Amino acid sequence: MPNKQTEPVINISLRKLSLTAPEPQPKEPKTFTVEDAVETIGFGRFHIALFLIMGSTGVAEAMEIMLIAVVSPVIRCEWQLENWQVALVTTMVFFGYMVFSIFFGLLADRYGRWKILFISFLWGAYFSLLTSFSPSYIWFVFLRTMVGCGVSGHSQGLIIKTEFLPTKYRGYMLPLSQVFWLAGSLLIIGLASVVIPTVGWRWLIRIASIPGIILIIAFKFIPESARFNVSTGNTQAALATLEHIARMNRSVMPDGKLVEPVLVSVACLFHSESWGLGISFAYYGAILASAELLERDLVCGSREPSQGAVAVAAGDSAESRSPCHCRPFAASDYRTMIISTVGEIALNPFNILGLNLLGRRLSLSITMGCTALFFLLLNVCTSSAGLIGFLFVLRALVAANFNTIYIYTAEVYPTTMRALGMGTSGSLCRIGAMVAPFISQVLLSASFLGALCLFSSVCVVCAVSAFTLPIETKGRALQVSDASSADSQPPLLTKGTRCSQPFSDV
Repeated sequence: MPNKQTEPVINISLRKLSLTAPEPQPKEPKTFTVEDAVETIGFGRFHIALFLIMGSTGVAEAMEIMLIAVVSPVIRCEWQLENWQVALVTTMVFFGYMVFSIFFGLLADRYGRWKILFISFLWGAYFSLLTSFSPSYIWFVFLRTMVGCGVSGHSQGLIIKTEFLPTKYRGYMLPLSQVFWLAGSLLIIGLASVVIPTVGWRWLIRIASIPGIILIIAFKFIPESARFNVSTGNTQAALATLEHIARMNRSVMPDGKLVEPVLVSVACLFHSESWGLGISFAYYGAILASAELLERDLVCGSREPSQGAVAVAAGDSAESRSPCHCRPFAASDYRTMIISTVGEIALNPFNILGLNLLGRRLSLSITMGCTALFFLLLNVCTSSAGLIGFLFVLRALVAANFNTIYIYTAEVYPTTMRALGMGTSGSLCRIGAMVAPFISQVLLSASFLGALCLFSSVCVVCAVSAFTLPIETKGRALQVSDASSADSQPPLLTKGTRCSQPFSDV
């Protein structure tokens, strides 16, 4: 009996199980991130406008920075300044840059890249115009320091470009931005050769403020970074920006809903970016040393002052009465500066090739090693044409170094702290820029070979340091600091990790 009772039960149970349909699983809605949208939309008309407008920030920044190199001989004569006083002007500009670089970076990560870029240009243009009315040397130093504070926010333009560009285009478009820095440098040197001898250095400063004022108006055509909006939870604004870009590029958006990544805690806030200190030291050292070599006519470090310098000294009674060296630039000096400045773009095609084939680290290591060599070659006794050739190549190398460090820094940091990371890196770089004037404008006159050896040694250390960097950013998507991509992120983005692989220090 027990067997006969159990068989029907078993049959019924099996029949019920076979007739019961499985419950349908709910389909997960499609989602996409800003990175997916940027790659899907691709490169188009929006990015060309972005490249032209944000790239032009380099024109304004180059004019403000290079202004000191062309104005220094004039204010030295007008206010009878000694070497250390001339060097102090440049140092204080970079001191202001150093202090406000971190401050603007913090604000940009909190309130937006676009707002800080706009404020920094307003600030810089205002104090630059005030500088032209400086009644004394002290006022000149103070106002140029305030200009340096404003210029420190210009790096937000590079961040906006980096965050909007598709991955495969970053290695090409970001190095091309060097063209705008070159244009600004050539423009201020060309203007100086015409304006200073005719209406004076004060009008040169006023004219140099015009590009920044024009850009303030042009910024309204560029939106806030979509990556920033998503990182702060404002996905609707990010979606509107991406749809606007898709329409401009005549492209399509990816299917699904724009999602905000889940953020994790960042255990190690900063990479050690002090290796960039040496790159900045070499870059501004090369620029200021070029001007100093021309002003003092020091073609060979071991020889006496040249006949040109003696002739100027004999014909200038004011200089004979003054303990300060006073020799304004001649027309030939401006031409030499223009030729050497053009060198900044000479290696740009090779720099782009190296960044995309060799990667950021190896490319930087090679160019830094070559920079060390050409600093030493400046001590070789040569003709004026030989000096111009050495300066040409040297400026090309230091420009390639600076180009690479800016690209690498913008790529290696996550969106939530990219502006702060760039600000910190820029701040540390300006320490090198603050020291460079005292080497190029003070030590150079006392020990020519000693100054060149110091620049060369720093470049060698930087070359080794760049080669040992643990992270390569070539072809790497911009990190958002989200849990889903923790495996592919550097140690500083992994929850609960320590800086077991810090960047090398220089």
